[in-house]
Amino acid sequence: MADDKENKKIGLKTTLDMVVEGCRLPVKMSILPNEEEEWPLAEILSRKEEKGKLEFYVHYIDFNKRLDEWVLPDRLRVEELQFPRKDQKTPQKQTSSAANSRPTTPDRELQLSKKLSLPEQTSSPAAKLGGQGQTPQSQTKSNAGRKRKAIFLDEKQDLPPAYCNSLSLQDSQDAPATPQPSAPPQQPRQTGSMSSSHDENIITRIKNIETIELGKYRIKPWYFSPYPPELTTISIVFICEFCLKYVKSRKCLERHRTKCTLRHPPGNEIYRKSTISFFEIDGRKNKMYSQNLCLLAKLFLDHKTLYYDTDPFLFYVMTEYDIKGFHIVGFFSKEKESTEDYNVACILTLPPYQRKGYGKLLIEFSYELSKFEGKTGSPEKPLSDLGLLSYRSYWSQTILEILVNLKPENGERPQITINEICELTSIRKEDVISTLQHLNLINYYKGQYIITLSQESIDTHNRAMAKRKIRIDAKCLHWTPKDWAKRGKW
Repeated sequence: MADDKENKKIGLKTTLDMVVEGCRLPVKMSILPNEEEEWPLAEILSRKEEKGKLEFYVHYIDFNKRLDEWVLPDRLRVEELQFPRKDQKTPQKQTSSAANSRPTTPDRELQLSKKLSLPEQTSSPAAKLGGQGQTPQSQTKSNAGRKRKAIFLDEKQDLPPAYCNSLSLQDSQDAPATPQPSAPPQQPRQTGSMSSSHDENIITRIKNIETIELGKYRIKPWYFSPYPPELTTISIVFICEFCLKYVKSRKCLERHRTKCTLRHPPGNEIYRKSTISFFEIDGRKNKMYSQNLCLLAKLFLDHKTLYYDTDPFLFYVMTEYDIKGFHIVGFFSKEKESTEDYNVACILTLPPYQRKGYGKLLIEFSYELSKFEGKTGSPEKPLSDLGLLSYRSYWSQTILEILVNLKPENGERPQITINEICELTSIRKEDVISTLQHLNLINYYKGQYIITLSQESIDTHNRAMAKRKIRIDAKCLHWTPKDWAKRGKW
């Protein structure tokens, strides 16, 4: 009997020795109580043995990388082990615009003559939250990194229209035009402190920080961030929530707090309403804070590579105030000079503050800055999956808010052009068009394109807008745009 157990143990050890990097096998996911067990296919990225305990780092093939984790051997189905092949690579989810969005109408069909007319009926706006779609065909940025597809208004049902908006287009034929596929993805540019990148090695695929403590929150990181190697061997990295300095122990943090005089991010406070404030931070003047902010952000952003050249960037940090100080909620960065008029380079709401409306507030603030500059803007691609969700939702709600509130003039249906929507919202033209198409609002009827809003769509929109308790008040923004091209050095 004892010999059988010993032989079984030796056999299991021999089998586990065969589980090497690149192998695939079903792995039991970490699950919540009272849920069914899941054994999705996973790839072994690394293995380690410390103090006689063997662990494997796995990536679940069909799931986001933030779920990657170290697992013990008892969570592996080694009997279904698949050995790596020379040509085997971790399958990537389809990330082209064809997979994540409906193809956009070619630019030649989208002219200033686009008109939207509405029947006489008034209703307040509200849009169903959805995932962000892809930039239109005319935009040349890559679509890599899209993880989800959202369900938008009226995508599941064909409801009678409550509003019929005529939208006349040049080059329209007797039959609907067939949408053209999006342009092939191009490699993103590599500039600035947080640049897009898809080049990975085995080191950057493995989370290197177990837990961080930021203020009153302990947070489990989602992705790799290039913190100093000595921090990767400890269980908790302590971060000062005001200057973002990282230390190895609570005692070090307490010592630091006696010396740290900051109670808010460095830079200028340019917005304050109630407990919400925004600070503008120059990446050149406050280089150490900006670099620490990028290190912190990389823990929760997958499709960004960290660089230490923060000089070309401005950082807008959103904070929540209490008697202890201004606590960081999220931020977005912006190039001082963007050749393509991007108004956001990188955007993040920290996990403890997600699903509370702060993401949309950050996006709304970025477009409010664009309004002050008299420009239309768009975020730099690719965004994270959660960023995609937030942007598509914001675009949908903002555009629908304008459409449902148009008033008739002289007894006729009100009209508005695509360009007028862009001027009112500062959303780039391509994003406005793609949003209308993602919402499934554009239809072809009697030789022209029309926009159809169902009453159900409007009711859903109203309910969603009612949940947005916090909004940006332009009167509370005290900021003057700078022409960085004329300022010589940044």
